[in-house]
Amino acid sequence: MTEVPSPDLRIGDHDRESALKVLGEHLSAGRLDLDEYGDRSAKVTAARTRRDLAGLFADLPEPHPVFETPVQPVAAPVVKKPDQPVQWSDRPLPQRVAAAAVPFLWVAAVVLFFAVGGWWWFALPFVFTAAGSAFWGKDWERDRQAAYDRRSYRRDRWDRRP
Repeated sequence: MTEVPSPDLRIGDHDRESALKVLGEHLSAGRLDLDEYGDRSAKVTAARTRRDLAGLFADLPEPHPVFETPVQPVAAPVVKKPDQPVQWSDRPLPQRVAAAAVPFLWVAAVVLFFAVGGWWWFALPFVFTAAGSAFWGKDWERDRQAAYDRRSYRRDRWDRRP
């Protein structure tokens, strides 16, 4: 019988699937009949440790199930402090011009509403903003996201204090 590494270690779905696959190979090779295959398959699904699975294959030649290696604990991800807030000058020139134009569009909408009439003038800043958002995507929200990240970083540090 092959030595089972860490026999008291609990098994997972991957180990059970491996054992069922190997049982199927023994069934197709004629080493197991259909009733015995059914009994062993039920025991595989009820198995909790590697020792339980290994006992089901003690009287069978190779192949035996391959156990997945134990997963090492993963260290918590390091939260990196944002280096600097996003600078206005980091944005592309057309985006800066479009963002600066939005307040002027609101003023123009109010003036045109009173001068010419028609409520649809107020749609002008909304349409322009939607078009800019479609063109630059989530980049318009970069400052707000950076501020959120800074607050989140401070909150995480506060929660982890000794």
